[in-house]
Amino acid sequence: MADSISLPHVSLSVEQRLGAFTLSADLTLPGRGVTGVFGPSGSGKTSLLRLIAGLDRPTTGRIALGDQVLLDTRRRLFIPVHRRRIGVVFQEARLFPHYSVRGNLTYGQRRVDAERFDDIVALLGIEPLLSRMPGTLSGGEARRVAIGRALLSEPRLLLMDEPLTGLDGARKEELLGYITRLTQTLSIPVIYVSHDADELTTIADHLVVMEAGRVVASDALTTLLHRFDLTRALGGFDAASRLEGEVAAIDPDYGLTRVALDDAHQLVLPGTQTPVGTRVRLRVHARDVTLALSPSDALSTQNQLPAVIRDSAVLFDAPHTVELCLEVAGQTLRTRVTRKAWDELGLAYGQRVTALIRAVAFQAL
Repeated sequence: MADSISLPHVSLSVEQRLGAFTLSADLTLPGRGVTGVFGPSGSGKTSLLRLIAGLDRPTTGRIALGDQVLLDTRRRLFIPVHRRRIGVVFQEARLFPHYSVRGNLTYGQRRVDAERFDDIVALLGIEPLLSRMPGTLSGGEARRVAIGRALLSEPRLLLMDEPLTGLDGARKEELLGYITRLTQTLSIPVIYVSHDADELTTIADHLVVMEAGRVVASDALTTLLHRFDLTRALGGFDAASRLEGEVAAIDPDYGLTRVALDDAHQLVLPGTQTPVGTRVRLRVHARDVTLALSPSDALSTQNQLPAVIRDSAVLFDAPHTVELCLEVAGQTLRTRVTRKAWDELGLAYGQRVTALIRAVAFQAL
């Protein structure tokens, strides 16, 4: 949907002092995929986004999008918002109330391109809304229109600031589905701010963790999820893992889907709405994973996967609990056991075990 020749990464080194609060960040973010920015309220997530967009200026620093320097305080260089080619989607849709949905969308177009317009409208499912006025739209509909308007400006970077905030459960899931499909088709980087771990596990490839105006960590999301030293900072993620696979088969009689993690390992999940061949990401809580020394036919647990213990640590704030990282089908799965279970089972680094995951632990596909 965007020009795939240029895939600009974002690099920045900024400091912004706002009264008693100081934002300090030094980051280089990928030029493709979704970077999630996670942290509690007041950690500086939105402030960082506003600096990149050009809505605010840092006290000192430099920001670049690919080869284009957007800001350099030492050189007194500042590219204004309208020249940065950055699309921004806020928590509120901020549509023009006197324009129809079509008028709002075409207002954002840099040039007339009917094919691009139709593609974005179809992807976001807003064709039935084109003749309506913003005041008649639901919160989720209005935000889809706002996303479409941002994309029709042909941005080199898309910023999304808590776009699901304030939506109820059903509308939130619906919009997250649209955003997920959208980001999988874009060839421009997306920076997605959220304090919701479920959203970021679903959508993000890279993760920036912020706390009190500082960057605690920045790396691939799957890498950070398995760092024991980040357990507290990633508290919202609840010691989770993310597995990726492809829908291999659907069992309509039992309402189940089989997801292949690789050629030899599959998971059984509830739901039948996702077509065969679809790539999916699955969030697995550590609390939903148990261990056995071998598989068993005498259990109701259908997901029994061969695994290898690759790392372990005793939790600092729970000294009778052992955190483990397992290798499963070439991916990493996190779990916890008591120290008593660790000792009685004779668990050790490199040991082969069976990871048990209940099918009902997953949301329906």
